[in-house]
Order: sequence, then structure tokens, then C-alpha cells
Amino acid sequence: MARKATADSTGPIVIKKYANRRLYNTQSSKYITLDYLAELTRKDIEFKVVDAKTGEDITHNVLTQIIMEEENGGKSMLPVNFLRQIIALYGDSMQGLVPQFLESSMDNFRKNQKQVQDVIENALTSGPFGHIAKQNIEMIRAAREAFTPNLGNIAGKKDRKDKPKENLEELKRQMADLQARIDKLSRD
Repeated sequence: MARKATADSTGPIVIKKYANRRLYNTQSSKYITLDYLAELTRKDIEFKVVDAKTGEDITHNVLTQIIMEEENGGKSMLPVNFLRQIIALYGDSMQGLVPQFLESSMDNFRKNQKQVQDVIENALTSGPFGHIAKQNIEMIRAAREAFTPNLGNIAGKKDRKDKPKENLEELKRQMADLQARIDKLSRD
């Protein structure tokens, strides 16, 4: 998967990890956190973490640490059975193929993510209550953008900070419309 160019386009951002576990961004000359590295990863910005003393590339270890913190923070995404299967492959004759397979599978998943979302949306919005489902989906999208405006920018959407009042009014209108429809259905 191609990575976005960094701010100065000279390659990945170099992060130094010191013995005291502090991380230092050599591009911005600031100390950073693992959460910051996770955000860079979500924004598809390439970085490389090196041990400050030895110069050894420890990016793999740091990314694994980020995954562990995400998993321990209640955002579990890796099923126990999957983890057991991965562990069982260590030392197996297929071990060399697994990283390439997983990377290829994840690349394909991300490429097809939009198509999958469209299929799910079409499945939800068809049928007698399709129009209500469509409105609910739009309300969820609007609420998500209202509460997490930076996610829209990450995905390449226009900034909507200039229209928060209009979004709120639209949400109120849609909720009132839905409530009226629910009331009508319960009367029938």
C-alpha cells in the first residue's frame, strides 16, 4: 500500500526511542506519544522508529506495542482464535508466507472497504422501511462528523466547521421527522 508523502517529502519521519521509553520526532523536534504514532498511522503517514542508542530499526516492535495498547484499551479487534492461529504459525514451514499474505489481505480489505460499505448500505436501505434506514444512515454520518470533525478531513472531505449550526438544525429537523413517522406508525 502506498504511503502519503511526509511534510518534507524526503522519506519517512524518523522517530528516536530513548532508553527511558520517550519518543522523539526528529522532524518536528518534539517528544511524542504512542497515541501520536497511532494517529500518524491512521492518517497513512509513514514513519520509522529507531533505537536512539543503537540506531536499530524498532518500528515493528513499536507498532506491535500500539496494537497491544489498543487491544487492552477495550478496542479489541483481534479474536482470540486468530491470535492462537498466528502463534501456532511461528516456526512452521509456512511462517515466511504469512506476513505477505496478511499484508495483501489487509490491502485488499482497505481497497474494498468502500464497496463493502455501499453493499451493506444498499442491503439496509432496500425494502419497505428503506427510506427510514437511509435517513438514519445520514443522521449517523452527520452525527459522526459533528462529534469527530477531523475524521472527515482525514478521509479527504471538505471541512464542515463552517456549518455546525446548519448541521445541528438539519439533525433536529430529521429527528422531528422521524419522531412524527414513529408516532404515525404507532397510531396505525
